[in-house]
Formats: sequence, C-alpha cells, structure tokens
Amino acid sequence: MHRLFVGFRPPPAIRAQLLALAGGVPGARWQSDTQLHCTLRYIGEVERPMAEDVAIALGAIRFAPFELAIAGVGEFGSRGRPNALWAGLRPHETVTQLHQKIDQALVRLGLAPERRAYLPHITLARMNVGAGANDRFLETHAGLASAPFAVDSFLLYESHLGREGASYDAIERYPLRG
Repeated sequence: MHRLFVGFRPPPAIRAQLLALAGGVPGARWQSDTQLHCTLRYIGEVERPMAEDVAIALGAIRFAPFELAIAGVGEFGSRGRPNALWAGLRPHETVTQLHQKIDQALVRLGLAPERRAYLPHITLARMNVGAGANDRFLETHAGLASAPFAVDSFLLYESHLGREGASYDAIERYPLRG
C-alpha cells in the first residue's frame, strides 16, 4: 500500500520564515523544513495500480502558475482541544480552484471525493494530547505575512509514518501550465 497526498512546497525563504516561528508553545511538535508543505488533496492508502493511475491523472491537469503569500496563523482542533497550528495562504481562490481540479481528477478514477472543507494552509506544528491553549502564539503572529511567492508546480508525495513523525517522499513533480 502507498499512503499518498498531493501538495506543493513553498520556496526556501518562506520555509525559513515559518521555521523561525518554532518554539514557545508547550506540547507543540514543530514541523521540520522537509515537512513544510501545503496539501492540495489527501489521497490515503492505495494499491500500486491505483497509485500509478493517480500519477497519470495528475499529469493531465492543466492549471496556470499563480502567486500566494503567507497570511496569518490559526489552529485546528477537535472536541475543544487544539491539534495543529498553521500558517494561512492568500488569496484562497486560486489554490482552492487547483484543489478542486485535482479532486475532480481523482474522483474520476474512483476515489472518494474530498468531504472536508478546504482551507489552504501550511501546518507549522502538531499538538500533543493535553496541550493547552495557543492564544499567545495566535495573538503574537496574527499579522504574519510574507512576500508573494510563485507556485509553478505541485507534487505527488508518499507519506511514511515513524517515531519522529511523518516523512514525505516526492514521487512526481507536475509543472503548472495554462
């Protein structure tokens, strides 16, 4: 089985800006440079033939390159407990359209459609169970912003879970072209 997702990585200067935020949050497991990415579509575990079909379908996607910028921070949680800190991306519309195009291509292959609302973001940290509130981090970095950066490709990744967290191997790179 192959555990797959589609995403893109921000350029080194943006990743350095995000890595500089790490620290000062009890219970946070900060992402490493190699883990920083924006997920466009989680696929999950698939057998090799489906993984090959996914790779082919992604290669047929046509979408023009675009620019994004980091804009603010937030947290995800469940049952009133935070489980991740993230940096937002703006503008939402273009990256959301790319997400939808990828989702539609994968649904045509027989994969289930994405059910969760899509919010373009880059995960900064995962929170340990029992971690407290992150109000101070969220207030301090509410105005987080970056210079615009180009998104000119996306990648198909395979994810491997280990003791140190997830590691990601890029399987295929897909240039964006209109």
